Amino acid sequence: MHKGDSMARKKHIETRRLILRPWEESDAESLYEYASNPAVGPVAGWPPHKSVEESRDIIRNVLNGPEAYALCLKADGRAIGAIELKQNGHSDLAERDDECELGYWLGQPFWGQGLMPEAAQELLRHAFEDCGMAKVWCGYYDGNDKSRRVQEKCGFVYQWTIRDVDVPLMHEKRTGHVSCLTKEAWLAAARGDPVAHGAVLPDGKSAEE
Repeated sequence: MHKGDSMARKKHIETRRLILRPWEESDAESLYEYASNPAVGPVAGWPPHKSVEESRDIIRNVLNGPEAYALCLKADGRAIGAIELKQNGHSDLAERDDECELGYWLGQPFWGQGLMPEAAQELLRHAFEDCGMAKVWCGYYDGNDKSRRVQEKCGFVYQWTIRDVDVPLMHEKRTGHVSCLTKEAWLAAARGDPVAHGAVLPDGKSAEE
């Protein structure tokens, strides 16, 4: 069995304030409430949802990956955002079965509370400890500073910038920035080791060059 095949979805993943669980069709109204906000989707590369039915279709056909989770507050269990580990074959960045890509978004009323780093850090633990991942990739489009800050808080290291990236759902091209986090770096951070700067790119150059 490939490591990518072994990424069995957990029923629930808990953090101090959150529960990450599989999406359900009954989440459609909550999803629409937050995903219809034009401040949320476009910066991440997808258009605002136009109806509850569209949100329900997206739950059925998009948010149905083996590691796609609804991000829910423990207080009421409502879905307020999404987070996912996209496996090799479903990611433009992961190239091996022991690599995946982290994607996420959060409803605007919950910005600035540290919820997304909290969720992402626990899902990274799940990726490295439970799923056998050696590297997790993550990217953001130019101007999405909130996403960049989440990646920095989680220990991701900038790798490269790509210009004229197709954003098909928005019918436009953008500049994209790519970061990654290796299991070794994650373990070092967990031990409290000093952060290692100067990640090595595929061509052997430093990210800081």
